[in-house]
Amino acid sequence: MGDLAMWERFKKYLCVCDSVGVTVDISRMNFKDSLFDEMKSKIDKAFTDMDALVKGAIANPDEKRMVGHYWLRDASKSPDAATAKEITTTLAKIKKFAKDIHSGKIRPQKAKKFTNVLVVGIGGSALGPQFVGKALSDPNGDKMTPYFFDNTDPDRMDYVVAKIGDKLKETLVVVISKSGGTKETRNGMLEAKKAFEEKKLKFELHAVAVTQDGSELDKYAVANNWITRFPMWDWVGGRTSELSAVGLLPAALQGLDIQKMLNGAKAMDAFTDVHDTFKNPAMLLALMWYNAGGGRGAKDMVIVPYKDRLELFSKYLQQLVMESLGKEHDFDGKVVNQGIAVYGNKGSTDQHAYIQQLRDGVNNFYFTFIEVLKDRNGKSMFTDPGVTSGDYLSGFHQGTRKALSEKGRENITITVNEVTAETVGQLIALYERAVGFYGNLVNINAYHQPGVEAGKKAATAVLTIQAKIVDHLKSHKKAGHTVAEVAEHIGAKDEIETVYKVLQHLSANKDHGIKKKAGKGPFDATYSS
Repeated sequence: MGDLAMWERFKKYLCVCDSVGVTVDISRMNFKDSLFDEMKSKIDKAFTDMDALVKGAIANPDEKRMVGHYWLRDASKSPDAATAKEITTTLAKIKKFAKDIHSGKIRPQKAKKFTNVLVVGIGGSALGPQFVGKALSDPNGDKMTPYFFDNTDPDRMDYVVAKIGDKLKETLVVVISKSGGTKETRNGMLEAKKAFEEKKLKFELHAVAVTQDGSELDKYAVANNWITRFPMWDWVGGRTSELSAVGLLPAALQGLDIQKMLNGAKAMDAFTDVHDTFKNPAMLLALMWYNAGGGRGAKDMVIVPYKDRLELFSKYLQQLVMESLGKEHDFDGKVVNQGIAVYGNKGSTDQHAYIQQLRDGVNNFYFTFIEVLKDRNGKSMFTDPGVTSGDYLSGFHQGTRKALSEKGRENITITVNEVTAETVGQLIALYERAVGFYGNLVNINAYHQPGVEAGKKAATAVLTIQAKIVDHLKSHKKAGHTVAEVAEHIGAKDEIETVYKVLQHLSANKDHGIKKKAGKGPFDATYSS
């Protein structure tokens, strides 16, 4: 297709959201004009079902649960007055709490003010706050410095505690867990508590919980007199929780403008509510994903923002998209194995990494550029005659876009004016709605996650085997035991590989007192306590 033909196609399919300064360009995706007519019945159903969802329809029949993250930025859309009041009351509490922390009205045990916030959470309880914190942080204006325990990795937790150093006494800890039973978060909380106690600090005078009313964490926080608690509701999933207390509290503590984030999301919702495919950017995205992947996720989604501040957006979208859409069964119970793989980093760094394969290698993806028009606050120097660093970044984006198109590699461009709190809210809302639409187009439930629960159960089973191994070796101290002997004694012959992996881990650490004596090969080694 020639440049003029491409220009006409660009003008025809560019979706312009004037009032929020966002455009979505799908013109370089390989779809026929007839797609919209062919998909009309599915599109109409998706619009109707989304309207019902926002009004409070049960989204998870197996859990009898609504999905209401759309209410977070517009409480008037809530299905009842009580829910609307909870949302507005919680938002006001977050703002007041952050103000009291910043002013020193709420103080740490042995310092004048809190200057750091340590967020303890995993998945959506960490990815959202991390993405927003990196996108909007201001080295000269942030009220508090954020740190994260976002995994049950002891080495990383040691690193974070060491980095905080003597300022642990100025650190507020926000523990985020909906159920209160997530082991990674529970472990992080206990590790943080130990770090405070080693510094002779009372953890409860530094701790805040974000959790569901009546959860294990809620009860623990009450029993141990934590500073306060903020609610997580059963109608907000972790991957769509950034505009609840999960994301708003860490952002407010940093001094970021959470009201503008909410305003941006609400403004984008107004566009994605519209039952006009060509004026609805979220439906256009969902349709492009559907068409490119044959309705089966046959192609990967590559997300590359050309702005360092948005570097974590692809990681944030990995969870939002993959946890929402990666499903074995559809609504009718049929095995469909749906999903879209998401990866990416940032431009123009990726032009020196995997762009080579994307242009010349296997064509199993579609590319999404996130373009930011404004380079920086203030004027830039010229690094070459008449050219700034930002001009180069824009040039690399345009060049890569053209290079991919020349090789028939599908790509979408989402353009925003600048990275602000409103922009971040808009991007979150845009993709939340696109994921919801796509789930409907392929007839799967985008709002539950049975696979995640299966992984947790499997992990628990491994730890049960570990406990049996440790008990056995401690009660038979005189002799070393091979993997096969241990498996035989604890009744785990069917899980002998798990026994081997557990013994490898136990012997590499000093915590359980398990020692390894090398044999002729890895499977002849013996273990003892």
